[in-house]
Amino acid sequence: MAHDADILIVGGGLNGPALALALSQAGLTSIVIDALPAEARDADTFDGRSYALALASAKLLQAVGLWDAVKDNAQPMLEIKASDGRAGEGPSPFFLHFDHAEIEEGPMGYMLEDRFLRQALLAAMEADANITHRPGCKVVGQDTTGPAAVSLENGAALTGQILVGADGRKSGTAERAGIQRQGWDYGQTALVCSLAHELPHHGIAHQFFMPAGPLAILPLPGNRCSIVWSETHDRAAEISAMNDADYLEALRPAFGDFLGQIELAGARFSYPLNLTIAERFVDTRMALIGDAAHGVHPIAGQGLNLGLRDVGALAQVLADAKRRGEDISAINVLERYQQWRRFDTATLAASTDLVNKLFSNDNPAIRLGRDLGMGLVNAFPGLRRSFIREAAGLTGDVPRLLQGRAL
Repeated sequence: MAHDADILIVGGGLNGPALALALSQAGLTSIVIDALPAEARDADTFDGRSYALALASAKLLQAVGLWDAVKDNAQPMLEIKASDGRAGEGPSPFFLHFDHAEIEEGPMGYMLEDRFLRQALLAAMEADANITHRPGCKVVGQDTTGPAAVSLENGAALTGQILVGADGRKSGTAERAGIQRQGWDYGQTALVCSLAHELPHHGIAHQFFMPAGPLAILPLPGNRCSIVWSETHDRAAEISAMNDADYLEALRPAFGDFLGQIELAGARFSYPLNLTIAERFVDTRMALIGDAAHGVHPIAGQGLNLGLRDVGALAQVLADAKRRGEDISAINVLERYQQWRRFDTATLAASTDLVNKLFSNDNPAIRLGRDLGMGLVNAFPGLRRSFIREAAGLTGDVPRLLQGRAL
Protein backbone atom coordinates (compact mmCIF):
# COMPACT_ATOMS: atom_id res chain seq x y z
CA MET A 1 0.00 0.00 0.00
CA ALA A 2 1.32 3.46 -0.87
CA HIS A 3 1.75 5.82 2.07
CA ASP A 4 2.42 9.54 2.25
CA ALA A 5 5.65 8.69 4.11
CA ASP A 6 7.19 5.83 6.04
CA ILE A 7 7.00 7.69 9.36
CA LEU A 8 4.49 10.30 10.54
CA ILE A 9 6.05 12.41 13.30
CA VAL A 10 3.72 14.56 15.37
CA GLY A 11 5.71 17.40 16.94
CA GLY A 12 8.09 19.87 15.35
CA GLY A 13 10.14 20.88 18.38
CA LEU A 14 13.57 19.28 18.74
CA ASN A 15 13.26 15.51 19.00
CA GLY A 16 10.82 15.07 16.12
CA PRO A 17 13.01 16.81 13.50
CA ALA A 18 16.13 15.09 14.90
CA LEU A 19 14.43 11.71 14.44
CA ALA A 20 13.44 12.56 10.87
CA LEU A 21 17.05 13.46 10.06
CA ALA A 22 18.33 10.26 11.67
CA LEU A 23 15.82 8.06 9.82
CA SER A 24 16.74 9.70 6.54
CA GLN A 25 20.16 8.05 6.83
CA ALA A 26 18.40 4.68 6.56
CA GLY A 27 16.38 5.82 3.54
CA LEU A 28 13.17 6.17 5.56
CA THR A 29 10.90 9.08 4.66
CA SER A 30 9.16 11.23 7.26
CA ILE A 31 6.50 13.89 7.51
CA VAL A 32 7.02 16.19 10.50
CA ILE A 33 3.66 17.67 11.54
CA ASP A 34 4.07 20.80 13.62
CA ALA A 35 1.19 22.72 15.19
CA LEU A 36 3.28 25.92 15.20
CA PRO A 37 4.02 27.95 12.07
CA ALA A 38 7.61 27.83 10.80
CA GLU A 39 8.18 31.54 11.34
CA ALA A 40 7.40 31.09 15.07
CA ARG A 41 9.92 28.26 15.39
CA ASP A 42 12.54 30.21 13.47
CA ALA A 43 12.27 33.41 15.53
CA ASP A 44 15.16 34.39 17.79
CA THR A 45 12.63 35.18 20.53
CA PHE A 46 10.78 31.85 20.44
CA ASP A 47 12.26 30.21 23.53
CA GLY A 48 14.61 31.46 26.22
CA ARG A 49 16.02 28.08 27.17
CA SER A 50 19.50 26.79 26.58
CA TYR A 51 20.41 23.13 26.62
CA ALA A 52 23.20 21.28 28.36
CA LEU A 53 24.07 18.87 25.58
CA ALA A 54 25.96 15.83 26.86
CA LEU A 55 28.99 14.87 24.79
CA ALA A 56 27.04 11.90 23.40
CA SER A 57 24.23 14.21 22.26
CA ALA A 58 26.73 16.43 20.46
CA LYS A 59 28.02 13.30 18.71
CA LEU A 60 24.47 12.53 17.53
CA LEU A 61 24.12 16.04 16.13
CA GLN A 62 27.38 15.52 14.29
CA ALA A 63 26.26 12.13 12.98
CA VAL A 64 23.03 13.57 11.52
CA GLY A 65 24.84 16.53 9.95
CA LEU A 66 23.79 19.32 12.34
CA TRP A 67 26.91 20.01 14.38
CA ASP A 68 28.69 22.19 11.85
CA ALA A 69 25.68 24.51 11.78
CA VAL A 70 25.65 25.04 15.56
CA LYS A 71 29.19 24.46 16.82
CA ASP A 72 30.23 28.13 16.59
CA ASN A 73 27.42 28.99 19.02
CA ALA A 74 28.12 26.11 21.40
CA GLN A 75 30.02 26.69 24.64
CA PRO A 76 32.12 23.73 25.87
CA MET A 77 31.45 22.75 29.50
CA LEU A 78 34.90 22.22 30.96
CA GLU A 79 33.98 21.95 34.63
CA ILE A 80 30.88 21.39 36.76
CA LYS A 81 30.71 22.58 40.37
CA ALA A 82 27.79 21.59 42.61
CA SER A 83 27.25 22.72 46.18
CA ASP A 84 24.69 23.35 48.87
CA GLY A 85 23.80 26.93 49.60
CA ARG A 86 21.44 29.52 51.00
CA ALA A 87 20.75 32.86 49.38
CA GLY A 88 23.18 35.46 50.67
CA GLU A 89 25.45 32.94 52.44
CA GLY A 90 27.53 31.52 49.60
CA PRO A 91 28.19 27.84 48.88
CA SER A 92 28.87 25.10 51.40
CA PRO A 93 32.53 24.07 51.86
CA PHE A 94 31.47 20.55 50.82
CA PHE A 95 31.03 20.37 47.05
CA LEU A 96 31.39 18.30 43.90
CA HIS A 97 33.88 19.33 41.25
CA PHE A 98 33.95 17.58 37.88
CA ASP A 99 36.71 18.48 35.41
CA HIS A 100 36.69 17.41 31.76
CA ALA A 101 40.42 16.65 32.02
CA GLU A 102 39.49 13.51 33.97
CA ILE A 103 38.11 11.84 30.83
CA GLU A 104 39.83 11.33 27.48
CA GLU A 105 36.99 12.21 25.12
CA GLY A 106 37.01 16.01 25.52
CA PRO A 107 34.47 18.41 27.07
CA MET A 108 31.71 16.78 29.13
CA GLY A 109 29.21 18.57 26.95
CA TYR A 110 28.19 21.89 25.44
CA MET A 111 25.72 24.64 26.20
CA LEU A 112 23.61 25.59 23.20
CA GLU A 113 20.78 28.10 23.00
CA ASP A 114 17.43 26.82 21.82
CA ARG A 115 17.17 29.34 18.99
CA PHE A 116 20.32 28.11 17.25
CA LEU A 117 19.37 24.44 17.48
CA ARG A 118 15.83 25.03 16.20
CA GLN A 119 17.01 27.11 13.27
CA ALA A 120 19.57 24.45 12.30
CA LEU A 121 16.89 21.74 12.46
CA LEU A 122 14.51 23.72 10.25
CA ALA A 123 17.22 24.34 7.65
CA ALA A 124 18.31 20.69 7.66
CA MET A 125 14.75 19.43 7.20
CA GLU A 126 14.22 21.83 4.33
CA ALA A 127 17.34 20.52 2.60
CA ASP A 128 16.54 16.80 3.05
CA ALA A 129 14.52 15.19 0.26
CA ASN A 130 13.36 12.41 2.60
CA ILE A 131 11.63 14.86 4.96
CA THR A 132 8.43 16.84 4.47
CA HIS A 133 7.79 19.54 7.03
CA ARG A 134 4.12 20.46 7.62
CA PRO A 135 4.17 23.54 9.90
CA GLY A 136 0.99 25.16 11.16
CA CYS A 137 -0.88 21.85 11.05
CA LYS A 138 -2.71 20.46 14.06
CA VAL A 139 -3.49 16.75 14.41
CA VAL A 140 -7.06 16.18 15.60
CA GLY A 141 -7.41 12.43 15.09
CA GLN A 142 -5.38 9.25 14.61
CA ASP A 143 -5.96 5.61 13.76
CA THR A 144 -3.35 2.84 13.82
CA THR A 145 -5.63 -0.17 13.32
CA GLY A 146 -4.69 -0.29 9.63
CA PRO A 147 -1.82 1.85 8.39
CA ALA A 148 -0.88 4.66 10.76
CA ALA A 149 -3.16 7.55 9.84
CA VAL A 150 -3.75 11.04 11.15
CA SER A 151 -6.39 13.62 10.36
CA LEU A 152 -5.51 17.31 10.47
CA GLU A 153 -7.59 20.26 11.58
CA ASN A 154 -7.64 21.57 8.00
CA GLY A 155 -9.37 18.38 6.81
CA ALA A 156 -6.32 16.69 5.28
CA ALA A 157 -5.36 13.11 6.08
CA LEU A 158 -1.95 11.44 6.04
CA THR A 159 -0.86 7.80 6.24
CA GLY A 160 2.40 6.05 7.06
CA GLN A 161 3.77 2.83 8.44
CA ILE A 162 4.43 4.22 11.94
CA LEU A 163 3.13 7.15 13.95
CA VAL A 164 5.64 8.79 16.32
CA GLY A 165 4.52 11.12 19.10
CA ALA A 166 7.11 13.84 19.76
CA ASP A 167 4.50 16.31 20.96
CA GLY A 168 5.55 17.07 24.51
CA ARG A 169 4.49 16.33 28.05
CA LYS A 170 0.80 16.74 27.24
CA SER A 171 1.12 14.51 24.19
CA GLY A 172 -2.10 14.31 22.21
CA THR A 173 -0.65 11.29 20.40
CA ALA A 174 -0.35 9.38 23.67
CA GLU A 175 -3.74 10.57 24.90
CA ARG A 176 -5.54 9.51 21.71
CA ALA A 177 -3.91 6.08 22.02
CA GLY A 178 -5.26 5.73 25.58
CA ILE A 179 -1.78 5.75 27.14
CA GLN A 180 -1.96 6.84 30.77
CA ARG A 181 0.77 8.81 32.55
CA GLN A 182 2.29 8.64 36.01
CA GLY A 183 3.85 11.57 37.80
CA TRP A 184 3.40 14.55 40.04
CA ASP A 185 3.94 18.27 40.34
CA TYR A 186 7.11 19.39 42.13
CA GLY A 187 5.59 22.55 43.53
CA GLN A 188 8.35 24.43 41.72
CA THR A 189 8.57 26.77 38.75
CA ALA A 190 11.77 27.26 36.76
CA LEU A 191 12.64 30.89 36.04
CA VAL A 192 14.80 30.97 32.93
CA CYS A 193 16.80 33.76 31.33
CA SER A 194 20.19 34.69 29.93
CA LEU A 195 22.52 37.05 31.75
CA ALA A 196 25.52 39.09 30.72
CA HIS A 197 28.22 39.29 33.40
CA GLU A 198 31.37 41.25 34.05
CA LEU A 199 33.90 38.43 34.60
CA PRO A 200 34.65 35.36 32.43
CA HIS A 201 33.03 32.04 33.39
CA HIS A 202 35.90 29.88 32.06
CA GLY A 203 33.43 27.27 30.82
CA ILE A 204 32.36 26.30 34.33
CA ALA A 205 28.77 25.26 35.07
CA HIS A 206 27.50 25.80 38.62
CA GLN A 207 24.64 24.11 40.45
CA PHE A 208 23.64 25.65 43.77
CA PHE A 209 21.14 23.62 45.79
CA MET A 210 18.91 26.14 47.57
CA PRO A 211 16.13 25.23 50.05
CA ALA A 212 13.35 26.13 47.57
CA GLY A 213 15.05 24.42 44.60
CA PRO A 214 18.27 24.39 42.58
CA LEU A 215 19.85 27.34 40.80
CA ALA A 216 21.84 26.34 37.71
CA ILE A 217 24.28 28.85 36.23
CA LEU A 218 25.34 27.56 32.83
CA PRO A 219 28.06 29.09 30.61
CA LEU A 220 27.22 30.51 27.18
CA PRO A 221 29.64 31.93 24.59
CA GLY A 222 31.24 35.19 25.69
CA ASN A 223 30.58 36.68 29.11
CA ARG A 224 27.06 35.29 29.23
CA CYS A 225 25.29 32.53 31.09
CA SER A 226 21.89 30.85 31.17
CA ILE A 227 20.15 30.42 34.50
CA VAL A 228 17.51 27.90 35.53
CA TRP A 229 16.28 29.17 38.87
CA SER A 230 13.77 26.91 40.66
CA GLU A 231 11.44 28.51 43.19
CA THR A 232 8.09 27.62 44.74
CA HIS A 233 5.15 28.37 42.46
CA ASP A 234 4.03 31.31 44.62
CA ARG A 235 7.47 32.87 44.90
CA ALA A 236 8.14 32.34 41.20
CA ALA A 237 4.89 34.11 40.35
CA GLU A 238 5.95 37.07 42.51
CA ILE A 239 9.37 37.23 40.84
CA SER A 240 7.91 36.89 37.34
CA ALA A 241 5.65 39.88 38.01
CA MET A 242 8.64 42.10 38.90
CA ASN A 243 10.26 44.54 36.54
CA ASP A 244 13.75 43.71 35.28
CA ALA A 245 15.58 45.65 37.97
CA ASP A 246 13.66 44.03 40.81
CA TYR A 247 14.04 40.61 39.17
CA LEU A 248 17.83 40.98 39.24
CA GLU A 249 17.69 42.27 42.80
CA ALA A 250 15.78 39.11 43.83
CA LEU A 251 18.29 36.91 41.99
CA ARG A 252 21.53 38.47 43.28
CA PRO A 253 21.53 36.94 46.82
CA ALA A 254 21.34 33.44 45.31
CA PHE A 255 23.57 34.17 42.32
CA GLY A 256 26.35 35.87 44.27
CA ASP A 257 29.07 38.15 42.91
CA PHE A 258 31.64 35.64 41.61
CA LEU A 259 30.98 36.77 38.02
CA GLY A 260 30.89 40.47 38.90
CA GLN A 261 28.01 42.68 37.84
CA ILE A 262 25.10 41.01 36.03
CA GLU A 263 22.38 42.23 33.69
CA LEU A 264 19.64 40.61 31.65
CA ALA A 265 20.63 39.60 28.13
CA GLY A 266 17.22 38.67 26.74
CA ALA A 267 13.64 37.89 27.63
CA ARG A 268 12.54 36.10 30.80
CA PHE A 269 10.58 32.86 30.81
CA SER A 270 9.04 30.51 33.35
CA TYR A 271 8.12 26.82 33.22
CA PRO A 272 6.24 24.78 35.86
CA LEU A 273 8.18 21.66 36.89
CA ASN A 274 6.68 18.21 37.08
CA LEU A 275 7.46 14.56 36.53
CA THR A 276 5.43 12.74 33.88
CA ILE A 277 6.17 9.26 32.51
CA ALA A 278 4.03 7.45 29.93
CA GLU A 279 2.98 3.99 31.11
CA ARG A 280 4.25 2.58 27.84
CA PHE A 281 6.34 4.00 25.04
CA VAL A 282 4.84 1.99 22.17
CA ASP A 283 1.46 0.87 20.91
CA THR A 284 0.17 -0.62 17.68
CA ARG A 285 2.20 1.07 14.88
CA MET A 286 3.11 3.87 17.27
CA ALA A 287 6.01 5.05 19.43
CA LEU A 288 6.62 7.97 21.81
CA ILE A 289 9.89 9.90 22.14
CA GLY A 290 11.18 12.81 24.20
CA ASP A 291 8.83 14.54 26.61
CA ALA A 292 5.88 12.65 25.11
CA ALA A 293 7.43 9.56 26.70
CA HIS A 294 9.04 11.12 29.77
CA GLY A 295 9.35 14.57 31.30
CA VAL A 296 11.82 14.87 34.19
CA HIS A 297 13.10 17.56 36.53
CA PRO A 298 15.80 19.75 34.92
CA ILE A 299 18.06 19.37 37.97
CA ALA A 300 20.62 17.33 35.99
CA GLY A 301 20.00 19.04 32.65
CA GLN A 302 19.18 15.69 31.07
CA GLY A 303 15.75 16.31 29.50
CA LEU A 304 16.88 16.87 25.91
CA ASN A 305 19.65 14.30 26.29
CA LEU A 306 17.06 11.67 27.24
CA GLY A 307 15.05 12.60 24.15
CA LEU A 308 18.06 12.34 21.86
CA ARG A 309 18.84 8.91 23.31
CA ASP A 310 15.28 7.97 22.31
CA VAL A 311 15.97 9.32 18.82
CA GLY A 312 19.17 7.29 18.52
CA ALA A 313 17.57 4.11 19.84
CA LEU A 314 14.38 4.26 17.75
CA ALA A 315 16.25 5.17 14.58
CA GLN A 316 18.66 2.27 15.10
CA VAL A 317 15.88 -0.24 15.82
CA LEU A 318 13.96 0.77 12.68
CA ALA A 319 17.06 0.95 10.46
CA ASP A 320 18.25 -2.49 11.57
CA ALA A 321 14.77 -3.98 11.11
CA LYS A 322 14.56 -2.53 7.61
CA ARG A 323 17.94 -4.02 6.69
CA ARG A 324 16.75 -7.42 7.88
CA GLY A 325 13.61 -7.17 5.78
CA GLU A 326 11.27 -7.01 8.77
CA ASP A 327 8.03 -5.07 8.95
CA ILE A 328 9.25 -1.96 10.76
CA SER A 329 5.75 -1.29 12.11
CA ALA A 330 5.42 -4.71 13.78
CA ILE A 331 4.85 -4.49 17.52
CA ASN A 332 7.75 -6.83 18.29
CA VAL A 333 10.08 -4.41 16.44
CA LEU A 334 8.74 -1.37 18.30
CA GLU A 335 8.98 -3.20 21.63
CA ARG A 336 12.75 -3.47 21.12
CA TYR A 337 12.86 0.30 21.32
CA GLN A 338 10.71 0.33 24.46
CA GLN A 339 12.81 -2.33 26.14
CA TRP A 340 15.97 -0.42 25.31
CA ARG A 341 14.75 2.90 26.70
CA ARG A 342 12.55 2.02 29.69
CA PHE A 343 15.28 1.20 32.21
CA ASP A 344 17.44 4.23 31.38
CA THR A 345 14.41 6.49 31.60
CA ALA A 346 13.17 5.02 34.88
CA THR A 347 16.62 5.23 36.43
CA LEU A 348 17.14 8.87 35.50
CA ALA A 349 13.61 9.88 36.51
CA ALA A 350 14.05 8.23 39.91
CA SER A 351 17.50 9.74 40.49
CA THR A 352 16.49 13.30 39.53
CA ASP A 353 13.37 13.00 41.68
CA LEU A 354 15.42 11.77 44.65
CA VAL A 355 18.10 14.48 44.26
CA ASN A 356 15.46 17.22 44.03
CA LYS A 357 13.67 15.98 47.16
CA LEU A 358 16.94 15.47 49.03
CA PHE A 359 18.35 18.91 48.20
CA SER A 360 15.23 21.11 48.01
CA ASN A 361 14.84 21.46 51.77
CA ASP A 362 16.64 23.06 54.70
CA ASN A 363 16.54 20.21 57.22
CA PRO A 364 19.85 20.44 59.15
CA ALA A 365 20.36 16.66 59.46
CA ILE A 366 19.64 16.03 55.76
CA ARG A 367 21.78 19.02 54.84
CA LEU A 368 24.75 17.61 56.78
CA GLY A 369 24.31 14.16 55.24
CA ARG A 370 24.16 15.43 51.65
CA ASP A 371 27.15 17.73 52.18
CA LEU A 372 29.22 14.86 53.53
CA GLY A 373 28.04 12.70 50.61
CA MET A 374 29.19 15.28 48.05
CA GLY A 375 32.51 15.63 49.82
CA LEU A 376 32.96 11.85 49.83
CA VAL A 377 32.29 11.51 46.08
CA ASN A 378 34.66 14.40 45.41
CA ALA A 379 37.42 12.68 47.39
CA PHE A 380 37.57 9.55 45.23
CA PRO A 381 38.88 10.07 41.66
CA GLY A 382 37.48 6.77 40.35
CA LEU A 383 33.99 7.53 41.63
CA ARG A 384 34.20 11.10 40.36
CA ARG A 385 35.28 9.86 36.91
CA SER A 386 32.32 7.47 36.73
CA PHE A 387 29.95 10.36 37.46
CA ILE A 388 31.60 12.46 34.75
CA ARG A 389 31.28 9.69 32.16
CA GLU A 390 27.64 9.18 33.13
CA ALA A 391 26.90 12.90 32.76
CA ALA A 392 28.62 12.90 29.36
CA GLY A 393 26.33 10.08 28.18
CA LEU A 394 29.20 7.68 27.60
CA THR A 395 27.99 4.77 29.75
CA GLY A 396 25.46 2.01 29.19
CA ASP A 397 24.09 0.67 25.92
CA VAL A 398 24.67 3.78 23.81
CA PRO A 399 23.02 3.92 20.34
CA ARG A 400 25.39 4.16 17.38
CA LEU A 401 24.45 7.74 16.55
CA LEU A 402 25.34 8.85 20.08
CA GLN A 403 28.73 7.22 19.61
CA GLY A 404 29.21 9.45 16.56
CA ARG A 405 28.83 6.48 14.21
CA ALA A 406 26.63 6.22 11.12
CA LEU A 407 23.24 4.58 11.49
